[in-house]
Amino acid sequence: MHLAGYKIRAWRDAHKPPLSAEEFGIQFGDPWPSRTVYGWESKGKVARPPVQRRLADLGICSPEDWLEPAPEQDTEDSSVVSQNDQFDRDTRDHPFFDLRQHGMVRVATSTPKTRTADIDYNVEGILAEAERAHDAGVDLVVYPELCVSSYAIDDLHLQSALLDAAEAGIARIVAASADIDPVLLVGAPLRHNGRVYNCAAVIARGQLLGVVPKSFLPNYREYYEKRWFAHGRKIRGMEITVAGQTVPFGADLIFAASNLSGLKLHVEICEDYWAPTPPSTQGALAGATVLANLSASNITIGKSDERHLLARAQSSRAVAAYLYCASGHGESTTDLAWDGQGMIYEMGDLLAESERFSLNAELCIADVDCERILAERARMQTFNDAAEAAGRPEDSFRTIGFELAPSDGDRGLVRPVRRFPFVPNRQHKLDEDCYEAFNIQVDGLMRRLEATHAKSMVIGISGGLDSTHALIVAAKCCDRLGLP
Repeated sequence: MHLAGYKIRAWRDAHKPPLSAEEFGIQFGDPWPSRTVYGWESKGKVARPPVQRRLADLGICSPEDWLEPAPEQDTEDSSVVSQNDQFDRDTRDHPFFDLRQHGMVRVATSTPKTRTADIDYNVEGILAEAERAHDAGVDLVVYPELCVSSYAIDDLHLQSALLDAAEAGIARIVAASADIDPVLLVGAPLRHNGRVYNCAAVIARGQLLGVVPKSFLPNYREYYEKRWFAHGRKIRGMEITVAGQTVPFGADLIFAASNLSGLKLHVEICEDYWAPTPPSTQGALAGATVLANLSASNITIGKSDERHLLARAQSSRAVAAYLYCASGHGESTTDLAWDGQGMIYEMGDLLAESERFSLNAELCIADVDCERILAERARMQTFNDAAEAAGRPEDSFRTIGFELAPSDGDRGLVRPVRRFPFVPNRQHKLDEDCYEAFNIQVDGLMRRLEATHAKSMVIGISGGLDSTHALIVAAKCCDRLGLP
C-alpha cells in the first residue's frame, strides 16, 4: 500500500460528515467510481497524473505520496492481526498476482529535469527519475532524445568537450543503474569513426547493452540535424566504444528479456516515426513487441494530436505497444517550445499519458500486456505475411539478451480496464458510436427480412432495456423498408 491511499482514506474519514468512496468520487472527481477510490486506498493502484494533480490541489496528498509506503497502523493490540488481513497478505504473495506471470511488463516514459548543455545536472535528473521508477516497480523507462546533453544546443553538438562529457555521463548512468531495477533508454550524442550520431543507449542493471543511432535526420523548417549528425540507417552488425566499453551498435538491434519471453524491445528516435517507413515497422516484423521512441519534438499548435495519431496508428498497424517521450521544460526556448508529452499505446489503445507543460519531472506509467500482443499476432496471419514479404527481418536483426530484475510479487495493476470492453472507450465520440451501433443492428435486421421475405415480426416485451431497444430497432427497420 502507498501513502497516497492512506491519506485519501484518512481525509474521507475526517471530512464532516465522513464521505463514502462514492460520495468522494462524485464531489471531487470527474467523477471517480467508488471501485477506483477503493483501488487507491486498499490495493495499491496508482492514479493517472491529472488525478494526482487534482488530489494535490485539494491538499489531500502529493504526487510523491504515490511512491511512498503507507505507515504501519497501530491497534490496541499490535500482536493481533485479523484473519482476513492475514489471508489477504497470504493470497497476494501467490505467484498469480505477479504481473509477469500474465506476460505483462510495467513501462514508463519520463521527462526529467533538464538544463541546457549542463550534463551533470541532466544526469542527476535522469537518475532521480530512474529511482522514482524503481520505487514504482517499473521495468522499462524511456527518456527523451539527447536528454544527457539536451537537444537545442546547436553547434555545441560538435564540441569535443561536450561530447566527452556526454560519454562520461553515460558511464555514470551505467554505473548507477547497477542498483536500479528498470531498463533505461537514454538519449546522447556519441562518436563513432569520426562521425557524431544521435543515439539511444540501452542500459540495464550496470550494463550498457547496446546503442541505436537515429535513422532519419530532419533538415527542414526549424531542424538542422544533418549539420551535426550522421544518419544510422545502414549501420548493421557494427560495434561502438562508449567510455571504454565496446557494445553492439546499429539499427538492427532487438533487446529481449530472458525472463519474460514476450518482452522484445525495438528503439527508434523522434523523426524516425514521422518517416513513411518507420524503422519500428521492421523491428516489429523482426519480433519486437514493445516499440520505444526517444523524442525531443518541439511543440507547435496541433502537434500533440499528430503525435497521438502516429503512435496510435503504429501501435495498431505493428500490433505492438508504442512508448513515446518528448522533451519538456528546461530545454532552450530561444527558437523552440517544449511540452514534455509522454504516452503509452498498446494495439491502438491509449494506456497512459503524462501531464504536458509541467514544471516538474513527469513519470507516466502503464502495464503493457505482451501476451495479448503475441496472441493477436498469432491470429492475424497478415502480420506473418508482411514479415515474409519484408524478407524475414528476424533473420537479419541481432538479438541482445538481458535479464529483468526479479519481480517482487503483487505490484497492483497500472492499466485502465474497460467497463464495456467491446465498444470504443471514448466519451467524446459517444454519439457517433451509438449511431453506428444502432444502425448496424437496423441494417442487419433489414437485410434478414429481405432475404427471408418475412411479412411480420414478433417481439416479446418485458419492459426492460434490452427488449425496449429491440423494439426500437424493429420499428426503425420497418420505417426504412416502408412496412406498416
